[in-house]
Amino acid sequence: MQRPLRPSLQLLALGAVLTASGAARAENLYEIAKTEPKVAVGATAMASLTITAKGGWHVNAEAPITVALTAPSGVTLQKVKLTRADLAASTVDSARFDIPVAAKEMGKQTIAAETRFVICQEQACKPVKETIAVAVEVTAAGAEKPTKKKAAN
Repeated sequence: MQRPLRPSLQLLALGAVLTASGAARAENLYEIAKTEPKVAVGATAMASLTITAKGGWHVNAEAPITVALTAPSGVTLQKVKLTRADLAASTVDSARFDIPVAAKEMGKQTIAAETRFVICQEQACKPVKETIAVAVEVTAAGAEKPTKKKAAN
């Protein structure tokens, strides 16, 4: 005979199930794609984040949409907080932020990008907060021309 879980363990188990199912649902509602640049020291390249709603959902055109950026010491950003006014492209289904990145130190750098947006369908809206890691490969000055490498989250 199996003993019942204590109430606190039952809540913990239920929370884990709800979190897992919420994450699975979120993956089917939207996608965040990123462009990860390769740039030489002293040069600037463009990274980007594109939020795309899926499965009958759309990006809410009236709700705030932001990206808060945290960069390591090896790269410099023009802005650390991007808002709707900074969107490079926007449609009913997607929103794209372009992020100029200036390189200061060689090596692999990682920018943390905390996205906040709202996706909606006819009956409901869902606020989303997700942090994405954007890799930037910094090479020696004059080593190569900057390139872009696309990656999905």
